[in-house]
Amino acid sequence: MSAPSTNTTALYSELLRAGDASEYDKALKIVNKIIHEDKEDKKAIYCKAICLIHLSQFEDALKLLEKQVSDANFEKAYCFYRLNKIQEAYDTLKSIGNPSNKEKELLAQIFYRLEKYGECFDVYKDLIKNSEDDFEEEREANLAAVVSNLYNEKGKEFKNAPQLRDHTYELCYNSACILISQGEYALAIEKLKTAEELCKNLIEENDLTEEEVESELGVIRVQQAYALQMLQKNDRALKLYNLVLKNKPVDSAVIAVASNNIVTINKDQNVFDSKRKIKVATAESLEFKLTSKQRQIIAINNCLLLLHTNQIDQCRRSIQALTKKYSSCAAEAALLLAALYCKEKKVQKAVDVLKGFAETHPDQSLVLSFTLIQLLLTQGHVSQACDTLRSLGDTSYSLGITSALVTLYLSLEDKDAATNVLQSAIKWYRKNKSKGAALNTLIQETAKIELKNGHPQEAAKLLEELRKENPNDLKTIAQLIAAYSQFNPQKAKDVSKQLPPVSEITLNVDVDNLESTSWTMGARYIKKGGKSEPPSGKQDTGDGLIQKKKKKHKKGKLPKNFDPNVDPDPERWLPRRERSTYKKKKDKRGNTAIGKGTQGAMATGPEESSKTTLPPTTPSPGSSATPTSPNVTGPRQAKGGQKKKKKNRW
Repeated sequence: MSAPSTNTTALYSELLRAGDASEYDKALKIVNKIIHEDKEDKKAIYCKAICLIHLSQFEDALKLLEKQVSDANFEKAYCFYRLNKIQEAYDTLKSIGNPSNKEKELLAQIFYRLEKYGECFDVYKDLIKNSEDDFEEEREANLAAVVSNLYNEKGKEFKNAPQLRDHTYELCYNSACILISQGEYALAIEKLKTAEELCKNLIEENDLTEEEVESELGVIRVQQAYALQMLQKNDRALKLYNLVLKNKPVDSAVIAVASNNIVTINKDQNVFDSKRKIKVATAESLEFKLTSKQRQIIAINNCLLLLHTNQIDQCRRSIQALTKKYSSCAAEAALLLAALYCKEKKVQKAVDVLKGFAETHPDQSLVLSFTLIQLLLTQGHVSQACDTLRSLGDTSYSLGITSALVTLYLSLEDKDAATNVLQSAIKWYRKNKSKGAALNTLIQETAKIELKNGHPQEAAKLLEELRKENPNDLKTIAQLIAAYSQFNPQKAKDVSKQLPPVSEITLNVDVDNLESTSWTMGARYIKKGGKSEPPSGKQDTGDGLIQKKKKKHKKGKLPKNFDPNVDPDPERWLPRRERSTYKKKKDKRGNTAIGKGTQGAMATGPEESSKTTLPPTTPSPGSSATPTSPNVTGPRQAKGGQKKKKKNRW
């Protein structure tokens, strides 16, 4: 190997100074000169790749490394990572036998992008434990982000969460994200307010511009708005989302999340705004900015919006795309397709879709099963709905589903099936040793149905079991007496001796309150206000009965000129104008005045026909006349006949 020339040595010295000054454009020109001198110089080729990486020319750097540098796996993995080829980056980095701290840092970032949060958590714990440098706070912030995602993924099952500090705004923000994952939304809002104050203080110290300030605060405010939305405070959440979008943050992921969440608040209202927002949230450039869960939620919301806006064909295509791209969204896609068929009034097709999915995915969510049951009930297929409920495994033995099954079977008048459901539930609870209120409730309800079905012996057996556990339960004793009285009256008498005396039962009973509140006797028997005094107009006779008081009849008043010897006027009850002695008044001209009666009626007079006229088309009373022009008015009564038009005088 030949020794380097004097010129090459000088170029390397100049390259070192440019690298220390972070002048990578200048360094790239220098290293090109070195390579021009010696094309086989591996060190110069490696330096050129590093310059290209610092200049964000990752594709050129990767090509150079793959062709001419064999042992630069870390740099190759970093180029793959920055080109969003995450799996290739992982495969390259995995080939390193004993990774250093910088290689572990990159591996942790790759695990995070691959959403392998458990492996990422282990790597960060190892790094924090075995490294001492100036990046401790950054690693702790990243670890907090991983913990937040683990809470989202595993919920309460994640128990290895470390105690994290929150003295910086990044750590405080990630602590708030952990609280949100745990459902502590109110505490998360307070933590986010603290993070916002810490962020503002840091920004003031670094003299950043207003745009940079709003970009940093946008992430915090969107998370705060989400917590408010989860607390059903949609108005405040909407204001924060719109504030963030108005400030136009640099991070496109923040814009997408805020836009999607506004669509969820709008629902089927403000459709045009929702269309614009969902278009922003579904942009292709966000493929590597959002997590797979976020992308799935946005895709589902897009389908729902298309469904609400009656874009049937486009909605069907979006559902098909959702199924192909995200296999984990198969249940949501089936529900969306069923809703689409219901929108088209093809309920049977919706039932077929849900049935087919339930057969191929028996362990899917209960939401899909209950949707299928609801559709079957709307179609009148009650027996099929019952079969679907009973196919839910252990869930079908819960009190709610058992009650629904009993109600449905009784509606079909299938009492044996209803009894069988209750007996199966009792056996399941006994097998799983889950004694308690649920089992007691099931036994009591089964005893009721057995009594109705005419099987008092079976009811008595069940109630005897309850009495052993709680011998002083009056309800159980009363039911047991009712059961024994049908086939063993002597046993019913023996059991009835366990009942306390009536005086003891009624000791704390407020009879007056019962009489004032009970509605079974009818409204006329209820005492108002619960008072013991009898109401006005009634008196107590002393024997507990309330009788009405007799009203005194007052004597009627007689007219002043009343004469008992003279017969009263037979027309005294008629109106005065209808009596034979009534005389009609006349005006000065001798015309009879208009009297009362039907609207529009006029008294006849000697000169009436020449003095008054009616319009030729008078609408009948009760008809609604539609005006044809602004000058048309209703019929009016003429005063003193029609007047002749006066001639205009100049």
